[in-house]
Amino acid sequence: MSKSRKSSGIGRIGKFVGIVALLGFVALVLVVVLVVQWLKPEPAPPGGPGEPPSSSAPERPSSQPDDCPDVLALVVPGTWESKANDDPFDPTANKRSLMLRVSSHLQEQFPKDRAEVYTVPYKAKFRNPANPGDRQATYDSSRAQGKRRAVAEIEKTYDHCPLTKYVLMGFSQGAVITGDIASDIANGRGPIEKHDQDLVLGVGLIADGRRQSGEQHDVGSSPEGIGAEVSLGGLSGIIPGTTMTGARSGGFGVLRDRVYSICAKGDLICDAPTVTSPIKAIGQFANAANNPVHAMYATTKYWQADGGATATQWMSGWSTSLIRDAD
Repeated sequence: MSKSRKSSGIGRIGKFVGIVALLGFVALVLVVVLVVQWLKPEPAPPGGPGEPPSSSAPERPSSQPDDCPDVLALVVPGTWESKANDDPFDPTANKRSLMLRVSSHLQEQFPKDRAEVYTVPYKAKFRNPANPGDRQATYDSSRAQGKRRAVAEIEKTYDHCPLTKYVLMGFSQGAVITGDIASDIANGRGPIEKHDQDLVLGVGLIADGRRQSGEQHDVGSSPEGIGAEVSLGGLSGIIPGTTMTGARSGGFGVLRDRVYSICAKGDLICDAPTVTSPIKAIGQFANAANNPVHAMYATTKYWQADGGATATQWMSGWSTSLIRDAD
C-alpha cells in the first residue's frame, strides 16, 4: 500500500474517533443536565416561603352596598303574559299572568331590602307556525330577548351586590328561559361564576318545555313525558322561527338538587310524547299553549301538590321559605 493511501485511511479513522468522542461528550453533558433538573428542588409556592398557594376563587367580601337586597327573586312570565316595555317592579301587561300570583305574594311578604322581586319584561310571544297569517314575534326572537334581559339583570346585581342570593322562577316560555339560565350557571357558562353557585337558593319551573323527568325535583304527581323541545329536538330546521333546542347541555349540574319542576299530566308543553310522527307532533305542539291543562296551574283541576295546593300556591310557599330562611 502506498504511503499516501495509508495516511488517508488513518485520517478517516481519526475523524471517526473524534466524532464518536464528541458525541459521547454531548451525551454526557445532556445526562448531567437532566440529573441536575431532576434533583432541582420544587419552586416555592406564590407568596413566599411557608405560605400556601393562593386559591383560584376570589375571597367573598364581608359586606355589600346598602342598596343591595338580601335576595333577588327573578320571575319570568309565560307566553302572552308580558311585554317588552312592562314595568319589572309593577308589571301590568297581563293582570291574569300566572306568575303575577307568585311575584305579588312575595312583594307583600317582604320589604325591598330583604327581597327585590324583578319580573322580566320581554315580548313573550309565540308565532303559530301552523297559521301563515300570524305576524307576532317568533318564539326564537321572544325567548332570546327574555333570556338576554334576565341575564342582564342577574349580571348587574351580581356585579354590584356580591352577597345577594337568587331565587329564579318561570312559567312556560319563562320556565324554558329560567331553566336555561340555571343550566348555564350550573355548568360554568355564566352569568354567575362557578365559585358563587351557592348564591342560587333555588329554581322553580312550571311547565318547562325542556323538562326531562327525574332530572330535578319533580313536585307532586309528575308525568313521565318530556318537554316539547326535547321531544321535537330533531326537527329544529322544519319550523321557521321556532327552534326546538332539545335537552339542556349538562342538565342542571350542581344545581340539580335546587331545581323544582311542576308539570301536569297531559300538558304537551312539558309532558310531550316521544315523537313517532313528525307532522302529527308539530300540529300537537302548535296548539299546546292553548290547551286547557296548560292554562290551569292556578287551579287544582289538573295538578295539585300533595297537600292540595295549586302550582302557584306551592311556588309562593316554596320561594317564601327560601327567602325567609336565607342567611
